[in-house]
Amino acid sequence: MDEEKLARTLEQEGFRYTYVWQDGPNVSYPNHTHPVETAHIILGGEMTLTMAGESRTCRAGERCDVPAGALHSARTGPSGCRYLIGER
Repeated sequence: MDEEKLARTLEQEGFRYTYVWQDGPNVSYPNHTHPVETAHIILGGEMTLTMAGESRTCRAGERCDVPAGALHSARTGPSGCRYLIGER
């Protein structure tokens, strides 16, 4: 995956900030919100995102978006997760 190309794509979609983040195995983020819309493109590993009572596991090459103000939680997989984040 070309991280720079993916970041440019997010910027073209209107995401003002992009950066790569990495979490270790089984890291959990309890319910929280963000004031802005976020996009998460999984570069390696996996992340399970739970929002509106539904869980979705995203793996390398997949994208998970979270609307501004949406209550959600996330948990990384057994090998952790490395992902590109875009914030509007």
